[in-house]
Amino acid sequence: MSTLRFGQHLIKTSVVILQTELSFALVNRKPVVPGHVLVCPLRQVERFRDLQPEEVSDLFRTTQTIASLVEKHFDATSLTIAIQDGPEAGQTVKHVHVHVLPRKAGDFERNDSIYDELQKHDGDDEDAPSKWRSEEEMAAEASVLREQLLF
Repeated sequence: MSTLRFGQHLIKTSVVILQTELSFALVNRKPVVPGHVLVCPLRQVERFRDLQPEEVSDLFRTTQTIASLVEKHFDATSLTIAIQDGPEAGQTVKHVHVHVLPRKAGDFERNDSIYDELQKHDGDDEDAPSKWRSEEEMAAEASVLREQLLF
């Protein structure tokens, strides 16, 4: 099985939903909400400003495709799409990535609490592997989402 690099992590292609010429999207090992996925450039780039114009274009085209997919699949009515660009913005993996989070009415008491949860999510990530989903669970979700891209 081949792998991709996401910062300091090796990602099995079984958890990848979509790969383009310059980007890939993967299911999140510890989603803030069901359907929380990440979209990343294939080239390991730490900061958004360091992406080439064609990488930015592909990253956002891929984000748009994935956003539509997860909004429909998870019966969401809205999306939160976010980039934490640099450590003071909450970025813990030194690889540009776009968070795509399907949203529903009432999913958080305060709508902007999702940003607090995203911050906690990233902070806890390395410290609590017990909270991570299994490779099998992630691969199963990625498989279902990949199949839906074909239709």
